[in-house]
Amino acid sequence: MSTSNVVAPPGTSNPKSPEKRAGVKKNRQQESRWAFYLIIPTIILLAIVIGYPVVSAIIMSFQKDAGLDPATGLFAQGGFAGFQNYAHWLFQQCSGPNGETISCPPGNLGSQFWNAVFVTFFFTVTTVVFETLLGLWFALIMNRAFRGRGFVRAAILVPWAIPTAVTAKLWFFIFSVAGVANAVLGAHILWTSDEWASRFAVIIADTWKTTPFMALLILAGLQIIPEEVYEAAKVDGATTWQRFWRVTLPLLKPALLVAVLFRVLDALRIYDLPQILTGGGGGTGNATTTLSILVVDQIRQGFNSASALSTITFIIIFLVALIFVRFLGTNVVRTQEAQQKGAK
Repeated sequence: MSTSNVVAPPGTSNPKSPEKRAGVKKNRQQESRWAFYLIIPTIILLAIVIGYPVVSAIIMSFQKDAGLDPATGLFAQGGFAGFQNYAHWLFQQCSGPNGETISCPPGNLGSQFWNAVFVTFFFTVTTVVFETLLGLWFALIMNRAFRGRGFVRAAILVPWAIPTAVTAKLWFFIFSVAGVANAVLGAHILWTSDEWASRFAVIIADTWKTTPFMALLILAGLQIIPEEVYEAAKVDGATTWQRFWRVTLPLLKPALLVAVLFRVLDALRIYDLPQILTGGGGGTGNATTTLSILVVDQIRQGFNSASALSTITFIIIFLVALIFVRFLGTNVVRTQEAQQKGAK
């Protein structure tokens, strides 16, 4: 029987009629308009709190820092610098005694830029990998039903609740020459002075502190996976590893990527832990100097050049976030048809 010739009862309107569609469209337009009006205060607040500092920093980055003019020997207030501040960091260009452009000598902050980029990304990649693996392991344990589960969950969150400054000082004493680390290993490692030892000291301390954060986010993703899915997999004869690989990980992927994204963006801005634990030093003096530490050090010498460095740091973090959202996020948010095709 065809449904195309069915007539609507008297007094009712056909849901497929042009009047009905026009009414639905009008209601959606009104809802969109009201939604826009409601978020206007939030947009204005974000423009003041976030937009103004960013725009102000970009404008300052194109100005010279105040200092002595090499040509006259007099104090100059600065002026328009163009891309000189950016060239100072990206190409390690400094001003010579006669105002000429030279390569930044060792010890100058400009010569430390690419080393700071390497250290920042090294810390980010290494800590996020360790924290994700350990966080997933802890989350799987906390997701099980056993006596004392509430106590275990609370205990795991303790390192994350401790302020970073306290964590850095705690691990500073652990990694001292006569500290617990060397006593347990039976070694004499200069954890806060040696180049690579100081880097791994920061990684260990950061992993200890932030793994609970990853475990908490991953646990939230595990909690929303239906138990019926695991029961169906058991009925089909799936082993424990098969259930983890083909059921848990695919359904956990959205929450896992969100946790990794948050942690990556946070790690790219790391400052307090390496600064307090090693002073940003180690090795030749900049083994643990991150981009954030370099920005703070440059602020003491000139705000405008520091604004250029902070703008570069902002662009790097923005590009990393864009890669996560654009390329990794599109693989997570899939339609039901795509999920059904993938299941087949």
